[in-house]
Amino acid sequence: MKAMWRLALRALFALAVGWHAAGAGAHEMSIAEMTMREVATGQFVWSWGVPGKNRPVSEELTPIWPEGCTGDAQTVQCAGPMAGTLAIDGVGKAYSAALVHIYWRDGQQSVHTLSGAQPSVQLFGGARDERGGLELAKVYGILGVEHILSGIDHLLFVIGLLFLVGLNKRLIGTISAFTLAHSFTLAASALGWLTLRSPPVEATIALSIVLVAAEALHDRQTWSRRWPALVAFLFGLIHGLGFAGALKDIGLPQQNILVALLSFNLGVEAGQLMVVALAWGLTVLLRRYSFAPLVKRPALYGIGALASFWTISRIVAIAG
Repeated sequence: MKAMWRLALRALFALAVGWHAAGAGAHEMSIAEMTMREVATGQFVWSWGVPGKNRPVSEELTPIWPEGCTGDAQTVQCAGPMAGTLAIDGVGKAYSAALVHIYWRDGQQSVHTLSGAQPSVQLFGGARDERGGLELAKVYGILGVEHILSGIDHLLFVIGLLFLVGLNKRLIGTISAFTLAHSFTLAASALGWLTLRSPPVEATIALSIVLVAAEALHDRQTWSRRWPALVAFLFGLIHGLGFAGALKDIGLPQQNILVALLSFNLGVEAGQLMVVALAWGLTVLLRRYSFAPLVKRPALYGIGALASFWTISRIVAIAG
């Protein structure tokens, strides 16, 4: 254990330079937000934004207005009510998705999420979201997969569990417990039933990776080895709040909030299972080589060192 911490501290300095440029947040999704407000029938003022950032969007995303509508950098004029296909060129490249808020003159609102897989939406001149449930589920499912696969800290926690439990029957219960826990807090937070500040959540997520990596380094029968499903469940509650933070930035359509929430969660699970399947395939492949058993300790040292850096960075950010 002492050796692990000595190596972790040495690695922190080497990791700090490279990872500082990417920021302490390990699973940040880039979501652009378009706000449109109807000021007269068929006339809108609009603007771009990125939640929590001052990043220019206009050069990377280009709206393609419905037929019969023309626009400039601030306004859109339609021959009648805005109806037809609204598309955004460039979505899915520099930005994972674009969230379109439309405020109609009658006081109603509509929210549409566009992604690389679904770069356009049909508008019907009013607030009602006419997208079918299947189409909406596809968009949010893909966003869920993108989030977990770009969420390095969540993936490292899952990999740490694989090292702790091994590829055996106990892994099914452990991963299931993690899934159940983060599904619960994801839903509770996204629906507004549970609210916690993001910085402490992110710091705790990083610390959970450090603890799991440290436990996986030894063979002592600690409580985490006896009841890994319990460990996965407790930390899964925290990871679910991290997933909810990303989903909050993306936004949920009010007319189909449960479909979007369920689809995003299923996307997260699909990405997680992809990682487990890949780990299983690599394990089977490496078994034929004599150096395979030597991979575990260096991998866990690297995971622990990186997670230690995240933990320190996020705690410093909270204190600052």
